[in-house]
Amino acid sequence: MTTSLCLTIRFLHDVCHGRGNHGEPEWPPSPLRAYQALVAAAAARWNEHERIVHAAHALQWLERQPPPLVVAPHAEPSRSKYRLYVPDNVGDKVAASWSHGRDASLAEYRTEKDVRPTNLPGQCAAVHYLWPIRERDFEPHRAIVLAAAQSITHLGWGVDMVVAQATVISQDEVERLEGERWRPALDRATTRCRTPTEGTFQALAQRHRAFLDRIGPEGFRPVTPLTAFRVVHYSRDSEPPGIPFAAFRLLKPNEIGFRTFDPTRSAHVVAAMLRHAASAPGVTDALGWSDEMVARFILGHGEEHGQPHVPVNGPRLAYLGIPSIEARGQGRASVVGGIRRAMLAVLGGPSERELEQLSRLLTGTDLFEEGKSEPVALIARLSNSDGMVQRYAAPQTTWATVTPVVLPGHDDPRKLRKRIAATSEIGSPSTGAHGGKGAHSLLDRRTEYLLRKAIRQAGFSEELARHAEIKWRGVGFWPGTQLASRYLVPSHHQRFRRLHMRITWRDASGAPIEVAGPICLGGGRFNGLGLFAGVRPSDLASRNGSDTSRQASAVETGGEACIE
Repeated sequence: MTTSLCLTIRFLHDVCHGRGNHGEPEWPPSPLRAYQALVAAAAARWNEHERIVHAAHALQWLERQPPPLVVAPHAEPSRSKYRLYVPDNVGDKVAASWSHGRDASLAEYRTEKDVRPTNLPGQCAAVHYLWPIRERDFEPHRAIVLAAAQSITHLGWGVDMVVAQATVISQDEVERLEGERWRPALDRATTRCRTPTEGTFQALAQRHRAFLDRIGPEGFRPVTPLTAFRVVHYSRDSEPPGIPFAAFRLLKPNEIGFRTFDPTRSAHVVAAMLRHAASAPGVTDALGWSDEMVARFILGHGEEHGQPHVPVNGPRLAYLGIPSIEARGQGRASVVGGIRRAMLAVLGGPSERELEQLSRLLTGTDLFEEGKSEPVALIARLSNSDGMVQRYAAPQTTWATVTPVVLPGHDDPRKLRKRIAATSEIGSPSTGAHGGKGAHSLLDRRTEYLLRKAIRQAGFSEELARHAEIKWRGVGFWPGTQLASRYLVPSHHQRFRRLHMRITWRDASGAPIEVAGPICLGGGRFNGLGLFAGVRPSDLASRNGSDTSRQASAVETGGEACIE
């Protein structure tokens, strides 16, 4: 049974003044800040103000643990700030003036300090730090850690008064804790937290000794900042995974102009050509990758040679043809056009270095369709900041498919559509559980379940999958897209239904969240299917003012759970 050491710290006021490395408001308080508070509390509890002995082994054990999960309430930096005037550390200069009979005052040496606290949702807001533990490893240190936690009086600034306790709780109890979950991230999360590491306790002890000895016969010696810690990327469950990608142009073989592919018929063909180019012996030999690395990362095969196919859950490449989104017509509506660009994206974990190595080698590579000896296109590296690429990468709240999502499972295992068709032919539709409205309701619930499953499978958190506002139908949400059923897919996906989808990302409170791309969902996400483009406010404005296509108005009236 999995258990965790839970250090719970409750603020007695509704503000927190802690700041990060660059002076920005820090929330949640970093694990290093909590660890420092625990070290200070241990010194106070056992009256060891010069050298910690009693709790040393327990604190050194804790610093060696992996970075903890942090559960904290949602908090926002204050919109206003106030200014303090604090003394500089120049007591030695003032004392020297006094010793020579001159007048001096610390009041003359004050520095302006702007304070911008973090507003908490109320008094007694609790922050939980959770380290997974093995009971037999923790048992020798249990009494000391639990006792020291009870002596924590503040976290960060002296005005941030707190009470604290440490407990050992089960995984079920962890799941029931209220608040946002901040987890150590393997991807490019934007929140960086300082955490203790092996050597932090010793460095804190040395820094405390230096503070006690800061004034000596030779004068004042400033205390150097703490450097024995590590910085860990953290992300909330409401934040999406960072997906590294590399963009390319698809050019004609003679390099004169773009080579255009039809998204309806060729999205999976472009993906297959890119995969073939990436797995070519000349490329993989130059990279020096093993056969296993090529099979897993490039081809997505986790099975051993000769065994049935096993999909890879870890880092692997997705090959995405990128349809252009063009302004057309009198109202300049945003319309999905042909595929002229492509992306390689890493799904399932961080492999930015490998992606960059591969992308450099692929620049200038010819692309061949299966069974043809002459190249049909070549690829050239394109900046990730390219305007069209950013339609698929820049953070947006709402996203809609340019190629349909292949459902990750059967949406009608009970053959309810046949029953609906049968009752319609008879002319007496039923409203029971297995016909008419009841059947439609069952189908809708099954489809929604599969679409949210696709979100989870793509690496998004449970919170994002649960609270996302989703709509689906057979007709596309973008002008220029075709019926979902018309898109060609690889043979192993043909038995699964295809749907266009629109997502508005929201958090647990219903507030919209911006999510960065690329976003690719469903069974065909590694083959260019289920690709989303971000919907900008200007896209909605252009549709509202345009009558260029019948489908443009369908976008605005869409969102119903339609059955093809």
